[in-house]
Amino acid sequence: MTRREVAALLARTEGWLSGEEMSRALGVTRAAVWKEIAALRGEGWPIAASTRLGYRLEGPPPVLSAPYLNAMLPPDSLFAGKVAVEDRVDSTNTRLKAQAAAGAPAGSVLLTLEQTGGRGTHGRSFQSPRGEGLYLSVLLRPRASIEDLLTLTGWAAVAVREGIEAACGAAAEIKWLNDIYLNGRKLVGILTELSLLSESAEPDYVVIGMGVNLTQSEAVFRAQGLEDIAISLAQAGRPANPNTLTLALLEQLDALVRDFPGRQADWLERYRAHCLTPGRRVSFDEDGRTLTGAAKGIDGRFALLVAGDDGREHTVSSGTVRLIKERDGGPAPGRDHHDLPA
Repeated sequence: MTRREVAALLARTEGWLSGEEMSRALGVTRAAVWKEIAALRGEGWPIAASTRLGYRLEGPPPVLSAPYLNAMLPPDSLFAGKVAVEDRVDSTNTRLKAQAAAGAPAGSVLLTLEQTGGRGTHGRSFQSPRGEGLYLSVLLRPRASIEDLLTLTGWAAVAVREGIEAACGAAAEIKWLNDIYLNGRKLVGILTELSLLSESAEPDYVVIGMGVNLTQSEAVFRAQGLEDIAISLAQAGRPANPNTLTLALLEQLDALVRDFPGRQADWLERYRAHCLTPGRRVSFDEDGRTLTGAAKGIDGRFALLVAGDDGREHTVSSGTVRLIKERDGGPAPGRDHHDLPA
């Protein structure tokens, strides 16, 4: 018997579970069960105890727990039984990509308490301080064309936004293409990576990674020079237990897998309804130049439509788009958390 087995049994059971029932199910003595229960309680697990009724889990554990997550996921979820939590990794995306190349199944999930080499878009670093964020990657093997797979980042933004709202009620928004904002500041960064088979150039797998700011204070962001750029759920008055948030995110990502790519019109509508970029002035890169203009809308492939100050209409499908802030009576490019460690 392991502590993991005790934790999973408690998580799977609604209501009270006697020590005798647990010892019988696990094939150990009641004293052994009590020892592991005491250890879990010492780690902060909210386990109630009654001399008459036994034990009951009264909520999610305070830190990420693979046994809890695997027990709480519906049996028909793509991710059920495939969630792993590691104490510290270089990057959840990097680690999961290596597992994918070695044959890991679709639905594999990796979470960590800390990343030492987190990555953002365009090779930028992504700060992942211990205990202050949720760092999660999922492995998918969708059967779709490359053209459809290139829209998957937009789908992922919808799934993450809706998962956050379901978990804690935060009315987050999407900043094109794949950043989640709350109260005008960045809350989540998303990185989607596609791998092709070398022999045929056909899609092999996709890894979607994300980092959610959970507990950082304004003082923490101020020390990093990000007080006007980044925000955490706790700072916004919307704290979320990391296990509860993970389950909500995986539920939405499971829906993404079921719907992709056939229900794109529905996901595109939800993307447009919560994208804050249209109607704003932006700067963007094209052919080695930085241009500016007014964002007009999102096209049918999640690309950003911009009326450029050069008099041309631009369709921005990739790259960095920065929101322009009004300062000192005139427009000036504002620092965007998309360009900074998160």
